[in-house]
Amino acid sequence: MSLNADPAFWAAANTHLTRYGPDFEAIIVERAEGSFVYDADDRAILDFTSGQMSAVLGHTHPDIVATVDRQMRSVAHLFSGMLSRPVVDLASRLAALAPGLDRVQLLTTGAESNEAAIRMAKLVTGGHEVVAFAQSWHGMTGAAAAATYSAGRRGYGPVAPGSFVIPAPNSYRPRFIHPDGSNDWQAELDDAFSLIDRQSTGNLAAFIAEPILSSGGILELPLGYLAALKRKCEERGMLLILDEAQTGIARTGNMFAFQRDGVTPDILTLSKTLGAGLPLAAVMTSQAIEEKAHERGFLFYTTHVSDPLPAAVGVTVLDVVERDGLVEQAIARGARLRNGLLSLQQKFECVGDVRGRGLLLGLEIVTDRQSKAPGFELGAKVMEEAMRRGLSMNIVKLPGMGGVFRIAPPLTVSDAEIDRGLAIMSEAIDSAIATG
Repeated sequence: MSLNADPAFWAAANTHLTRYGPDFEAIIVERAEGSFVYDADDRAILDFTSGQMSAVLGHTHPDIVATVDRQMRSVAHLFSGMLSRPVVDLASRLAALAPGLDRVQLLTTGAESNEAAIRMAKLVTGGHEVVAFAQSWHGMTGAAAAATYSAGRRGYGPVAPGSFVIPAPNSYRPRFIHPDGSNDWQAELDDAFSLIDRQSTGNLAAFIAEPILSSGGILELPLGYLAALKRKCEERGMLLILDEAQTGIARTGNMFAFQRDGVTPDILTLSKTLGAGLPLAAVMTSQAIEEKAHERGFLFYTTHVSDPLPAAVGVTVLDVVERDGLVEQAIARGARLRNGLLSLQQKFECVGDVRGRGLLLGLEIVTDRQSKAPGFELGAKVMEEAMRRGLSMNIVKLPGMGGVFRIAPPLTVSDAEIDRGLAIMSEAIDSAIATG
């Protein structure tokens, strides 16, 4: 019998754990290394989600392990009003990587960083209205949850007043089209903001966006969209907040995804990838915005703000990314992965679309390519068959879309591991179709 079926373990889990989302995988993870996690049977499972889309250096990277050991032996946590060298070092390094975003606050989670960003935007602008995309995910707390529209809206009562939403551009399923059938995202953006203007009470504070909407199904903002969005914000006195929880720190082939577009946000939030799997987040903004916020009494004082241990890990992450050329590697490995996914699209009619950048890619499953009918059930079967064969992938199921696999292996993934993952995907799709 499989050691994953440990009756005492599952009895305790089923008795004492709160269920907070999808069902737990029916495995017990005992350890992880590189691009793999290992279950109780010591079966290697290729991790194409980098943990929770976070472990950009893979699991138990030796440099991270060494940093945690060293920092734990000196100082891990301090009174929030005290500073340590790792905090100032990381802030300086981040500021150098994103010119114009010179002021940095270090926090723990993506939701927390978005809370701080929205709170700062409201204080600086004097407004309270926040706009986000209909397919967004910015966190499960307060203002971040109010700006999250891809899931979790029902049953929780009113969200923050002034929470507005517009559709994200979707080149695979465009709402506005040019005569040639391509996505007319500018017309869609103009239409969306005309509706925002009709709803606003004149107190618009911010627009918060992911450059690639991950939980929304790997929807990439087209080239030019961010610049147009920034103009819409400037015309209305709003701040543009970019949430790069999943797109930051080299994953898309740039250090930050916004750099491809040459558009600097007013506020940038980082998390997930910055800590390479440990809880670390950052809020970055300009000197002018930070000074105005400070003058008005900006308060975001938490237990783990400016903690030395995660800050030291963040410095190490940046060191490894630079030393090992992981920005360039994301481009090269991402091209290999994309080409493999396109080959799957050629082979299987159920693969409707391949999209994304670098090592953050999406593969959409449909039941019919002509109608683009969502393939929720087929996608779920593919995911189960892949896991059975030793590949972990995450699928997004949203109304009006197919089942979209979010594929984000570590930046350290090898060519052989990419090829192995693609081979398993092919087998899994074949099997799911045969048994469907």
